[in-house]
Amino acid sequence: MYKILEKKVLNPTVVQITVDAPHAARHAKAGQFIILRADQDGERVPFTIAAADPEKGTVTIIYQVVGASTRKLMALEEGDELADFAGPLGRPSEIEGENVVIIGGGVGCAIALPTAKAFHDAGKNVTTIVGFRNKDLVILEDEFKAVSDTYYLMSDDGSVGEKGLVTAKLKELIENGQKIDKVIAIGPLIMMKFVCALTKEYDIPTVVSMNPIMIDGTGMCGGCRLVVDGQMRFACVDGPDFDGHKVDFDSAMSRNGAYKEKEHHDYEEACRLLNRKEGD
Repeated sequence: MYKILEKKVLNPTVVQITVDAPHAARHAKAGQFIILRADQDGERVPFTIAAADPEKGTVTIIYQVVGASTRKLMALEEGDELADFAGPLGRPSEIEGENVVIIGGGVGCAIALPTAKAFHDAGKNVTTIVGFRNKDLVILEDEFKAVSDTYYLMSDDGSVGEKGLVTAKLKELIENGQKIDKVIAIGPLIMMKFVCALTKEYDIPTVVSMNPIMIDGTGMCGGCRLVVDGQMRFACVDGPDFDGHKVDFDSAMSRNGAYKEKEHHDYEEACRLLNRKEGD
């Protein structure tokens, strides 16, 4: 069993937990993920490793409460134990390029942060651009500033940072002549699609993390298959990082929305059962 040592609510729908998991902590690298089950009856769900401390034997993950499994996970508190916590899995991010721009969107910032830290620790020049819908959803601001040479905060409504999309800030940096060897984009599929469309115009190598489409994390279910350079790939075993200019985002977005109705039903059922349990 894997004990939850710390739980922190980062915004109304995003939660951070630190778990006692010595094996995963010793071997984790930026870009990798773990698979957990909240309890013996829970489904297996992949989450990117937001931080790992080999000395303490702890792994931190950040998740958004969007479905039945994350609703069940949200109900657990410090001192509770997870049934399973396996990893690290997936291919680590490649820490290459002297001048990198790392872009995070929404809860994707939880994945972007360890990547930014890995580049920073390797002595690279790190520019981060993070975007949220509004100020109430901002997470990890201090953590990003600590590992960035330059940090830009964007919001859709202008309630915090600069008003606008992350692509607007990226285009501004490019047109102002900033040296950029690589862009790494992590967030909603639609955000990554438009980042890649922009960088392709300027022939800037771009890596995207396809974590949003992963399901079981082992390649067995086939749910995370995607088309990369005309070939079928699996986000969990072949990635999660891919050349963004070769990803077919339209097909990925179409597949990603196939089960939304069932996911919504399962989420409401989980809420009903948990509310009944809390009322007993």
